[in-house]
Amino acid sequence: MRTEHGFAERFEDLSIWQRSRTLVGTIYLSFRDLRDFGYRDQIQRAAVSVMNNIAEGFEQQSPTNFARYLDIAKASAGEVRSMLYLAEDLSYLSHDQIIEIRDSYEILSRQIAKFTATLRK
Repeated sequence: MRTEHGFAERFEDLSIWQRSRTLVGTIYLSFRDLRDFGYRDQIQRAAVSVMNNIAEGFEQQSPTNFARYLDIAKASAGEVRSMLYLAEDLSYLSHDQIIEIRDSYEILSRQIAKFTATLRK
């Protein structure tokens, strides 16, 4: 995609994809021992959705389609943040752990929004 848009040659080169990949690992490790399987499955799916929608959108080779996939990725990041409030309410992780992960997803959401705005210019 570098030649047409100047962003990257591969989705793996995008900092938003790299950050989302790291955060997926954080979600999986943080909840690996949780016995609430429904909760664990949902937050893991939402986290994976962020990463995969960035990759899938990049591969579309169209700025319009890529922006649409980034909207979905950002929405999934919001879902993860929402689920982290529930994790806090249910004491699934410590307050500090949740704040750290939630803040990381907030930063990622802002980065996705900024990148999306650039694509739509």
